[in-house]
Formats: sequence, structure tokens, C-alpha cells
Amino acid sequence: MNADSISDLRVAVVHEWLERYAGSERVLEQMLAALPQADLFALVDFLPADERGFLGGRPVRTSYIQKLPFARKGFRKYLALMPHAVEQFDLSGYDLVISSSHAVAKGVITGPEQLHLCMCYSPMRYAWDLYHDYLRGAGLAGRMRGAPARWVLHYLRMWDVRTANGVDEFLAISNFIARRIWKFYRRRSTVIYPPVNVDAFPRQDAKEDFYLAASRMVPYKRMDIIVEAFSRMPDRRLIVIGDGPDLARCRAKAGANVKLLGYQPSDVLADHMRRARAFIFAAKEDFGIVAIEAQACGTPVIAYGVGGSAETVLDGRTGILFPRQAPQDIVQAVERFEGCAGEFDPAALRAHAETFSPERFRRQFSEFVEQQWEGFRRRSR
Repeated sequence: MNADSISDLRVAVVHEWLERYAGSERVLEQMLAALPQADLFALVDFLPADERGFLGGRPVRTSYIQKLPFARKGFRKYLALMPHAVEQFDLSGYDLVISSSHAVAKGVITGPEQLHLCMCYSPMRYAWDLYHDYLRGAGLAGRMRGAPARWVLHYLRMWDVRTANGVDEFLAISNFIARRIWKFYRRRSTVIYPPVNVDAFPRQDAKEDFYLAASRMVPYKRMDIIVEAFSRMPDRRLIVIGDGPDLARCRAKAGANVKLLGYQPSDVLADHMRRARAFIFAAKEDFGIVAIEAQACGTPVIAYGVGGSAETVLDGRTGILFPRQAPQDIVQAVERFEGCAGEFDPAALRAHAETFSPERFRRQFSEFVEQQWEGFRRRSR
């Protein structure tokens, strides 16, 4: 409590798990850059050697789940143990604790002399609004077969609400997530949009005559309705990049004007994104980094106007929003886009994307931490 500046604080950052360098890890990278003295905790650490660079050689302190049988490939099956495991981290020697949470990290135990800030990517979806979808997808919707899972998720919901009280202040990655935090925890939150590496997606003004959709081929991404929509528009070319369980279904719906490339490396994706006439995005995302990457390329985005896309795509200025996840709505949005395609300025799209840069995130995050620490010190005197 005697620290005069953020750099003097003893800081612990608690991340859920380290498996690959993905969306939440990009946020973690910038938080660690803003707080270089921080110690890092995670339930498990199975990051490949070639993806560990963002940790800067920092050691990771893990929980007992790290050493349980089959944890490397199946640690998610230990979900019922995770609340207990995260509570075993002894953080009593730290002034500031930052949980990086979409499941259980915010449940770490802290005391009244410690400031606990939570960067919340989302309250755990499978315990709350996607509860029934999760049970159906796991084949556990039956009353008897699903009984153990239902009890575990019931317990997790109670634990999740209780541990929200241990957080001093919440950060949300979008207004959409801020509303979810209020819905389930009845807690206000401050929105700081995640960092997007826009430098990896340089602008290109000259566009070619094709549309692009790119995503993992999983049901909630709704790639199937994009393919179906373009199959109804034989005069519009669509290129689809991505692999996953829905690929076969998309192939079955694809017309001659739709080309599915399957998985492609990041440089191939970025090249197509720069050249595309527009990028199509039909998922309801918490934020949606890929829509920002497309705009960084100077490529307009035609997106489902619910969730993060409603905040990152400016309707009529950097793209077109459609109201429902339905093929006809995508058809109408493409027609609307064709009527005003010449009005989208690649330079303006790039400028909008740059407002989501890593530098902006570090600045806002650092200012938030400093403000919260100063307020905490005043209240604790």
C-alpha cells in the first residue's frame, strides 16, 4: 500500500490457461508489456515453444491440474476442479492482482489490502446463456445422461456469481460483454477494446471482383448461411477460407460461384483480405478481431449487426450491417453494398482500424490501472 507509482507495485496476472497464442493471449501480451514486473499464473501452461515469445521469458506458475493425467490434451475435462484449483494460488504477497478471465480466473482469492481488477472476455458462456446449447452439443441434453454436467454447471453458476464480489473493478472487451457482465453479476464495467495487430494487415486500395469469408468452420460462425446466400447470387464470386466440422455442410451448399479453399496460412488469408471487394462476417462475436483486420486492409465489412460487430463496423462508413443471421439478409446487404461500394474510402477504413492498435490498448489499460490504484489508495487510508 506504500507504492507511489504503478511501476513500484507487486503485480500478479492470472490467466485462465495457456494453450496457444490466440485472442485472449494477445490481450495478455499487452497487459504484460504495460506491467513488466508482473508475475504470471495460469491453471495450465502447454504453450508450444514457438508461440512463447510474447511472454518475454517470464516463468508461468501453474496449478495442480498441470500434472493431472491427460491434462495436456484434455485439461478442459477438469472443469469441475478449476474453481478449487484457481483458489489455491497464494497471491497474498501482491498489491495488485489482474485476472484475465473468461471462465474461472477471476475467482482467485484476494484480501481487502489488495486491488483486484478483472479483464473479462465474457462470463462463462456454457454456464449461462449457452447452457442448453452446450448440453445439446455435448450430447448431454438427456435428463439422466446429462445429470452430472447439469450439477457441475449449476455449481459453477453459483460460484461465478459469488466470486464476482471479489473483483474490485471489471474491464470488458466490448459494450456487448459489459451488458453480459451486468446481466449475470449486476456489476458495472469499463470497456477497453482488445488490441489488434493492424500492422500485419497493410492497406490495399485496388480491389478485385470477389467477396471473402474466413473463419473456423464451427456452427456459431454461421459460415453455412454465407455460402447459401452467395449460391443464390450466381453473379457474385465468394472465396471461403477455413476448416472445421462445418466444412462438408458448406461444400454441399456451395454453388459454382463459391470457392472453398479450406485451411490457409495467415499470409494467404491476409493477401485475400487485402484484395477482396468486401469481407463477409455472420457470427455473433464478443468483439470480432477479424473484422478489424479486414478494415485495416481497406476492405469494407458486411457483418451481422449484433455483438461486437455492431461496435467495430460503422454502418454505411466502414461496412454494412445486416439484422438477422439469415441468407436473405446477407443477399440484401450485398445488394445494398453494391449500390454504394464506391463510397467506401480505404484510407478511412484503415484509420478506423488503427483506433484498435496495441499502442492504444496499452495506453488505455495503463491509465485505467493508475486511476484505479489511486482511488484504491485514497479509500484505504
